[in-house]
Amino acid sequence: MEDVRYKARFVYAEDYGTGYFKYGPITLGEVPRVMPSRGLLLRDLPESMKLLVPRDVLSRGVVVGDEVSKYLSSLRDAIRNLKYPLHDGIVRREDEDAWRVVREMTRFTIAQFHSEAVKQSDYRGFLIVAALSALAPDYMKERFIELHGDVNRELGGNAVRAVTVIDQPFAVAIAEKAVTCIVIEAGHGNTQVVPISYGPIRDGIVALNRGGAEANAITREVLKDAGYGDLARDDYVVEVVKREAGLIPRDLDEAINKAKKEPDKYAVSVKVNPLVTIELKEYSWMRFLIGEILFNPNHEIFRSYTQQGRLTIEDVTVGDMVFHGEMSLSDAVISSVRRTPVEIQDKVLENIILSGGSFNWKTPPEGLRDVAVTSPEKVKVMMSKLSPELAERVNVRLVNDPQFSVWKGSIVYGYALPLNVKWSERTKEGWYFLNQ
Repeated sequence: MEDVRYKARFVYAEDYGTGYFKYGPITLGEVPRVMPSRGLLLRDLPESMKLLVPRDVLSRGVVVGDEVSKYLSSLRDAIRNLKYPLHDGIVRREDEDAWRVVREMTRFTIAQFHSEAVKQSDYRGFLIVAALSALAPDYMKERFIELHGDVNRELGGNAVRAVTVIDQPFAVAIAEKAVTCIVIEAGHGNTQVVPISYGPIRDGIVALNRGGAEANAITREVLKDAGYGDLARDDYVVEVVKREAGLIPRDLDEAINKAKKEPDKYAVSVKVNPLVTIELKEYSWMRFLIGEILFNPNHEIFRSYTQQGRLTIEDVTVGDMVFHGEMSLSDAVISSVRRTPVEIQDKVLENIILSGGSFNWKTPPEGLRDVAVTSPEKVKVMMSKLSPELAERVNVRLVNDPQFSVWKGSIVYGYALPLNVKWSERTKEGWYFLNQ
């Protein structure tokens, strides 16, 4: 009973996403805190600037969160020193700069809550669940446990009671109470297709080397083609236009043809702020490129961008895992299912769960519903093109809160995992205790 009461206050989840880090204790309820998964290495500060930097910040040599923008303009080589350690979900073993950033992200965020929690008399540290990519190798899981130990010591030795790790797609399945399913987790840097039956089926994992970053990249090119080249350099403008203007086409060719015939019907005006408005009228057909690229980048229009060097979509190999660049999402699902035991394949297909911010699009306007669809509808349409018979068995749904479902599932996992289940080096499961 004591364990339950303790967990109800001090279970803490960390979702190390490719684009954003979601974190915080169970007491936050439904919404965690969020910050970009990036850090700035303070290697090239002018001597005059060093005098203004707090000594503890200077000694750590790295800043994260809102502090990044504070120091970014002061560095001589900002691009070299701005690090996105989780851009494909995997931190390379030898990339010490990336590990420094991840460690500081972890320290900086735990410290925000530790300073208040330590005032409670029975507090012995947070019970932390770190959610990592399903593609994370064993060394990465072990290193994450080690760095939590480092952070715990730096914060006085009582900030982290125990730590465990969980695969991000498995956390989604837990949040959705799904036992047998496929979770498709589409983040900023990549997309994970993971079959699950009481746990991830490792042999069935398929990775795609695209996500929200590719939708941003094609949005940038749309802005350039539409005459907004100056604004296309601004990441904030690109993100706003992507979210407000992007449409997922039921069929890309059909959508483009209709939009070119009736540009006024498909036109959109995006007000970025009181001074900046983006108008897409003549180029309204390009709205469908923004929504299509995650699902299927094989169209000749995307190829023309890649041939011109304006867009990069390619296979990447990390360790023994291939991140497919051009494989369609429907082909990825079929490839994944074929690697699962035959007796569960039907059950897996009956429960396809979409999660991640890259699936989180606005519902298409009523007047465009003949050509524009939601993410679940798009996956089902793609599956039906592969096999009408298969489509009848497929059920696809989007989680209620795509951006935070991993964090929520990690909280549930931490609350449910008994404290007497100790960390196993073989299975990489259980609590690794730093403080009893």
